[in-house]
Amino acid sequence: MIPIRGIDHVVLRVRDLERMVAFYRDALGCEVVWRRPELGMVHVRAGGALIDLVTHDGPVGGRGRGAPSRDGHNMDHLCLRVDPFDAGAIAAHLAAHGVKAGEVRERFGAEGEGPSIYLDDPEGNTVELKGPARTWPAAARRAS
Repeated sequence: MIPIRGIDHVVLRVRDLERMVAFYRDALGCEVVWRRPELGMVHVRAGGALIDLVTHDGPVGGRGRGAPSRDGHNMDHLCLRVDPFDAGAIAAHLAAHGVKAGEVRERFGAEGEGPSIYLDDPEGNTVELKGPARTWPAAARRAS
């Protein structure tokens, strides 16, 4: 069993990044916590979780897919917070269920940077399993 603790973040692929930032910030009251222009990404805090907004044609959101639409892929991936995060046990559990997982890498999430693994569900949706944060990048504290 994988000890899921909740949703860490959701990544939305967007056509107009600044319009979406304004909506989540101004209309919904979310806080911008980190702008990453080199990735075409803005992290927005929604309670204890993040909503990551990524440009559909950028390094993160553009991975071979068309522009988001009501009939297309608007979500890049769903991230589930896992604690404790035992990479070996998680990989073994997934393998026992016929699920191929990617490599463990340090990635940014709602609590900061920490280990995570990507995998796909049976219908092709990408799921990230995210462990506890080890660090909070200084750049994230300087967002506006």
